This record gives sequence, structure tokens and C-alpha cells, in this order.
Amino acid sequence: MRELIAFTLLGEAASKANQRRLVTIAERPAFVKSKKALAFERGALLQIPAWARQRLEGPVRVTLRMFYASERPDLDESVVLDVLQDRYHGKGEQRRLVQPGVYRNDRQVREKHVFHAVDMHCPRVEVEVEAVNAQQVALALEGGETFEPLPF
Repeated sequence: MRELIAFTLLGEAASKANQRRLVTIAERPAFVKSKKALAFERGALLQIPAWARQRLEGPVRVTLRMFYASERPDLDESVVLDVLQDRYHGKGEQRRLVQPGVYRNDRQVREKHVFHAVDMHCPRVEVEVEAVNAQQVALALEGGETFEPLPF
């Protein structure tokens, strides 16, 4: 049986790509997320329920229903996918986990369904994450079916 992790993040998700800011970090120029994207990220990290921080491994399917306050914002799920992954601090041997995620890394997302909607009174993101197991192929083969991989 597959388990579905579902919860809601309140607030309007901001585009990670639009309105990046140019800053200087350690005397080097860098582009960083907009203030609105950073604010959403901070708030969303606090809203993920402890029971949802399962640090899933392997491929996952993500469904996001993104409710914006108006039609104006672009549909951009990238900041939400970032929020759902493990958070680390430091580099190299100094790197340590500071906050577990729903999954370990957003590279695990193999299937995503993203929907844009408007709710001017309650902008939010309804999140669903589900593990997608390689076992599903094995279960299908038990019924006598054959499996031929697609020629990619």
C-alpha cells in the first residue's frame, strides 16, 4: 500500500526565477531569490507538519494545487519543491542536516502535477507527495505481463 503525504501551506508561493536580485557574496556577484520568494520559503518551512517530514527515498510523485490571490503570478512550483526537501547547513565535512524534508532531494521528483487556481482570500499550496516504487513494475509482472523498456 502506498502512503500519501498531504498537507496545506498557507501563503502565496512566489516565483523563484522572476525578480532575482543581484547581490555580492564574499566579494563575488550572485543572483538570489526575490524577497517575496524567501519570505514564502521561511513561512512554508515552519508549516510542514512533523509527521510529513519522512525523508522519503527514491522516486516520488508530487501534486501541487497552487492558489494565488490573483491571476497575475506565473505558475512556478520550484520554490515549493525546494521547501519540501532536506535542509542542510555548511559544506563538505561541515555539512549537517538542520531540517528533515518530506523527501531528501527535489531531484527525486519523477512526476509532478501542478495546478493554478485563484483564491483572493486564502492563497495557499495544497501539497500531495507519494512514493513511486520500482516494485510497481514487479507487481505488474506477477500477473504474467511482459515488460519492455521504452527505447529512449
